[in-house]
Amino acid sequence: MQEKIFLGTYTKKKSQGIYTVELDTGKKELTNLTLFTKESGPTFVALSEKGNLYNVTSVDGNGGVASYSKDGKLLNTVTSPGASPCYVAVDEERQLVFSANYHKGQVTVYKIEADGSLTLTDEVTHTDPTGSHENQDKPHAHYADLTPDHRLVACDLGTDTVYTYDLSADGKLSLASKLKVADKTGPRHLTFHPTLDIAYLFGELNSTISVLAYNRADGHFEVLATYPTLPADYEGFNSGSAVKVTKDGKFLYGSNRGDNSIVVFAIAEDGRSLTFIERVDTYGDFPRDFSLNPSEEFLVCAHQNSDNLTLYQRDAQTGKLTLLQKDVFAPEAVCVKFV
Repeated sequence: MQEKIFLGTYTKKKSQGIYTVELDTGKKELTNLTLFTKESGPTFVALSEKGNLYNVTSVDGNGGVASYSKDGKLLNTVTSPGASPCYVAVDEERQLVFSANYHKGQVTVYKIEADGSLTLTDEVTHTDPTGSHENQDKPHAHYADLTPDHRLVACDLGTDTVYTYDLSADGKLSLASKLKVADKTGPRHLTFHPTLDIAYLFGELNSTISVLAYNRADGHFEVLATYPTLPADYEGFNSGSAVKVTKDGKFLYGSNRGDNSIVVFAIAEDGRSLTFIERVDTYGDFPRDFSLNPSEEFLVCAHQNSDNLTLYQRDAQTGKLTLLQKDVFAPEAVCVKFV
């Protein structure tokens, strides 16, 4: 079977925009890298159920989000002065798109129109005090996506804060709750357990996964436990990146940029604790993102600096990864999205 993958990229060197690549699940290999559309700095992409694609974009010095039809036709772009966002997500139920802007410390909401194009509906700018790490010079929103009960949760690396927003049907935000985590954590990305009100937060700056309990009554999070993603004797540079949980809720995967590894944890039955399984080499430099395919038999990892994809086979019983390919060319790839 051929499974299609969209790749978001930087376009500072060899990349021309958004690419697709195919996973041949029979041959267990990645093939057929193809340019989907030329774009400027489409570092993150999201797909709707209708097949439309929404991506980070930069146009004439302005940053925002672009919308494309499934055949690659540009529907529209919504931009504003300044740097482009770093994260995009889709709310199918309310037909909304969210973005998080690292440079502005902003979370933005867009309405999906009937033709798939976007209209700005709301945005908030974080103003809380920042942490003491050198990378926390100001608020840096890095993630904005849905909670299980359809609030919006946003991670801000600069303020060491996880924000929960109530979200109206027409795309208006109102703050519900805030969680301040430990100084120099740098909240980057967050993912939820598939059946429990538990989330897993990757701290970019301190390379940790924190287990969070989520309260649906008021949208508040509570830190239950925190686990390092690096060996105890590691001394070099590292920056935590992507975090994913399997659909059966049994395993968690996280990527380390610097150590250039993927760490694997087993998740307890109640979701509230993790057990280290293994840490595997990604065979590339700066693994910014990775994704499991729909069957979760395979994992594809993208490297920002070494222009390559790595393919693993995943053991559903143990969670362990086995290398299949490591030298698949993909220029400046930093986002991996299976169709």
